[in-house]
Amino acid sequence: MTNRPNILLLYTGGTIGMVKDYKTNALKAFDFNQLLEKIPEIEQLNCNIIPVSFEKPIDSSNMNTSYYIKIAEIIENKYQNFDGFVVLTGSDTMSYTSSAISFMFENLQKPVIFTGSQLPIGDLRTDAKENLITSIEIASTRKNNKPVIREVCLYFEYKLYRANRTTKINAEQFEAFTSMNYPPLAESGVHLHFNNNLLLKPKKNQSKLIVRKKLDSRIVILKLYPGITETVVKSIITIPNLKGIILETYGSGNAPTEKRFIDLLKQAIKNDIRIVNVTQCAGGSVLMGHYETSVALKKIGVVNGKDITTETAVAKMMYLLGENLSKKDFKYYFEQSLRGEIG
Repeated sequence: MTNRPNILLLYTGGTIGMVKDYKTNALKAFDFNQLLEKIPEIEQLNCNIIPVSFEKPIDSSNMNTSYYIKIAEIIENKYQNFDGFVVLTGSDTMSYTSSAISFMFENLQKPVIFTGSQLPIGDLRTDAKENLITSIEIASTRKNNKPVIREVCLYFEYKLYRANRTTKINAEQFEAFTSMNYPPLAESGVHLHFNNNLLLKPKKNQSKLIVRKKLDSRIVILKLYPGITETVVKSIITIPNLKGIILETYGSGNAPTEKRFIDLLKQAIKNDIRIVNVTQCAGGSVLMGHYETSVALKKIGVVNGKDITTETAVAKMMYLLGENLSKKDFKYYFEQSLRGEIG
């Protein structure tokens, strides 16, 4: 191939963009224009890399919907001029951010790869170099002159995942992420191996990229626990202007059967609050009506989150609430796989 792919490298903040000042031992932001200086191996990649950074890089703990929109707009504005995108963010909220971006981009035909690291780029045993190099390589991989990846992904420690299937499971190990309900899309070893049958295939005759920027963050996560009181549940579902509740239930979607608890949820749904049932378990799926303890939830109109992760349920709810759908349509679209996020 004569034409080298153009890859946009977007740094929003996070550990991967930090280097240690060895005089003070303090971490400071890395200038990505000096990328070759720190990682000369990048020159071996068959692509042109253009780095762009947020003017003020943010810690991922400060990530919010306005930054989601900022990331989406940078990609939208550069979409025609680039063949792939690598987004560097802090790993703590990466699953939330990358999931949200997956819903914001409709008809995506190019790779958007999120990555980061557990250690700064200049550290002796850093995981930053491998994560960065392989993410760029994945973003620039083409077959028959088309990108192999045409969806939003997350790459970390030798594995490429569908972004909206991931969860951060470890704050210390390099293998920080997992995807319990969907296998890796690619694995990096001696060779870069893509599991082609697992990749999202864009529909034929797809129209141009649509970017959905109306996100409604008036939602809450209500995690059930044995002994949760009526007062706690009531105080949460009566939050002013609340629009959606992610209900984290036990096992395969089970919850208390007490009439007072069910009545509170029923009243919330009557008040036009959308409630989605997701499991607290790391893996597996909600099976509404499978046990008696979830029959009542199904009956009152709680939405079945199936095998969606909590992080992705939050992103999907923000997206669908922003579309201002009827109760019936919200339930229909939430229970459908829109970006490969549920099985």
